[in-house]
Amino acid sequence: MSASRPELPEQSQTEPRVRPPRVTRADVKNFRLLRDVSIAFDKDVTVCVGRNNTGKTSLAEVLSRFLRPGDIRLRVEDFSTEAYSEFSQAYKAFTAGDEEAARKLLPEISLTVFISYDKETTEYGSLGSLIVDLDPDCTEVIVTVRYALKPGVMKEFFRDGPEELVEGWGDSLLLSLIGPRIPHLFERSAIAVDPADPTNFRNISMSEVARAIKVDFVRAQRGLDDETERPKEPIGKVFESLFIGASKADENSPLRDFADNAEAALGEIFSNLDGKIQDMYDKMAPTVSDFGYPGLGNRNFSTRTTLDAKRLLANFTSIRYPGSAGIELPESYSGLGSRNLLLILLTLFSYYRDYAAQRDQSCIHLIFIEEPEAHLHPQMQEIFIHQLGVFKKNFPTTDQKSNSWNAQFLVTTHSAHIANRVGFYAVRYFRLDEHGEPDGATSSQVLNLADAPGVSKEFLHKYLTLTRADLFFADKAILIEGTSERLFIPAAIARFDQAGGEGGGILASQYVTVMEVGGAYAHLFYPFLDFLGIPTLVITDLDAVNPDSAKKLKSCCVTEGTTTSNEGIKKWFNNEDISLTELEKSAADELPVIGRRGLAYQVPEIPGGACGRTFEDAFILANPEIFKLKDFRSKSVADQEQRARELARGQKKSNFALRFAVAEADWTTPHYIRRGLEWLLRQTPMPTEVNTPEPNTEPGASPEGQVAVR
Repeated sequence: MSASRPELPEQSQTEPRVRPPRVTRADVKNFRLLRDVSIAFDKDVTVCVGRNNTGKTSLAEVLSRFLRPGDIRLRVEDFSTEAYSEFSQAYKAFTAGDEEAARKLLPEISLTVFISYDKETTEYGSLGSLIVDLDPDCTEVIVTVRYALKPGVMKEFFRDGPEELVEGWGDSLLLSLIGPRIPHLFERSAIAVDPADPTNFRNISMSEVARAIKVDFVRAQRGLDDETERPKEPIGKVFESLFIGASKADENSPLRDFADNAEAALGEIFSNLDGKIQDMYDKMAPTVSDFGYPGLGNRNFSTRTTLDAKRLLANFTSIRYPGSAGIELPESYSGLGSRNLLLILLTLFSYYRDYAAQRDQSCIHLIFIEEPEAHLHPQMQEIFIHQLGVFKKNFPTTDQKSNSWNAQFLVTTHSAHIANRVGFYAVRYFRLDEHGEPDGATSSQVLNLADAPGVSKEFLHKYLTLTRADLFFADKAILIEGTSERLFIPAAIARFDQAGGEGGGILASQYVTVMEVGGAYAHLFYPFLDFLGIPTLVITDLDAVNPDSAKKLKSCCVTEGTTTSNEGIKKWFNNEDISLTELEKSAADELPVIGRRGLAYQVPEIPGGACGRTFEDAFILANPEIFKLKDFRSKSVADQEQRARELARGQKKSNFALRFAVAEADWTTPHYIRRGLEWLLRQTPMPTEVNTPEPNTEPGASPEGQVAVR
């Protein structure tokens, strides 16, 4: 039997908590792409980023489905691929007569929510029914919701199963048999668990969970009023929900007064309409009687007009904009971005109103916003995500309420502008791992960027500007030094793809992002790139130097140099005094590679040939004919390097790159760049054996921010 605290008083409606309860982490097991997922929530806004089909929407979907009241019916497709074999294992145990073992082997879908609250609070409100521990120092509540086979129905679940699961097709046969039974024989249940003792728990109802945690969803692909196609009026629907929320408010509150006044006004309209319609019928009655109505029974009828105020708002309320000469313009004449933003804000306001109208308010209000960037220009996207935390403070002020709105927003997005606007602490990166299993299984990890080891978060947040935060959504990345490479690399990729790449593959279809980071800062990205696990090609300059008589390092040709001044190269090899000879040897046969990173710096176009120290030098050495360098190949290596360097000095970097990226097309890509692109093309998504440092967790606890998603 589980122990419980004494009955707790209801939550105060007038005194807000110093630190209200909030979801700190949610763990999910087995839901579509998700398996063993753990994600930490920020107190205000959590932003989920990553490539397509990495589980962002699935996470919001499972939280929404499992925490809302009402029946849910999931299908076999909602279980992870790895769970299919678990059904077979359970069936084998069942046919062997061990039903207890079969139940333990049967897969289930579960969600565990971790909630923290203020130790000093004296009023727990709706959270009280979820607290089962007796420890006065405990400040956490754990709730687990499971979707599992009902008790006593295993025979029905495995009824008419095959005598033997033949390898190759037995699993498929079993799944086709039990799949249709899952929605009827599986059910959702919930327990509250003692954080200090998992064996101490109490069964709770979903209504108790819903009273403590309110969940709402703002979905993507929203439509607004359109005069040409009007299947429904979304704006009217929002006003309907606002009206319903007002009608549920406390007596004598401003919201309740608004609802009552609206009902009274409509009642007066209905009464007048009743009289006019009845008068109209009375005038028609002699004509109707000529057709034998009402007949022998002599039963006539009277009219009554009944309109539902809520339905009236939903069906007939729309937005109009003032125009010239008294003409009002319809909602469809406004821009998509403005209409989308208006609908989101009104929807959020309706969710707040519904929350505020509850007599026993939920302790936590989770709101999922799916891809808010739809139709919003970049500046509007930034303002929206920045203002989300402000909205939850302003809405209670609008209603003249002293209570705070305890909302936590989970935003899924593909917008680099939104990802860039929030701090690292609020971003959760969904990293997809594809390990090529025959069943097509994939897995991901949800990374908390604040846990990235060895990363200068302040520098990266400043550096990942509007055009660079797309690193979070890329399949692969290329880090380059400056303007010349930024202009030239896209043209080099196009030429590489046109030539068929390696094995016929092309980079243009792999969502490669190109980031200009500079040679002096590239090394600051190394630990961050390792943390994200994105295959990355770093293209940088060799920057050959040698000491003068005063032992100061000066730039020179490669044949004259002794070492490099490039910090990115030095940090790569962890050697401040690495020699050019060592660098040439390291890159002689193949690209220097560390983990998922490849380093491309200038190498000779042919073995033992001349080598450039910068991009411009290397390009000239690869294309001497374009620059009309007579007898160039017959010159010594030192002379070739010197002539190329002198010619490069007379070129303006941006004009040089633009000339060959746009104006001229007949040229050869320098060997170091071409070899780097070949390496990048060969890279596959994140392998499962790559290890990422885990944040510190207590024994038995789920890691926050780095978990497997299958």
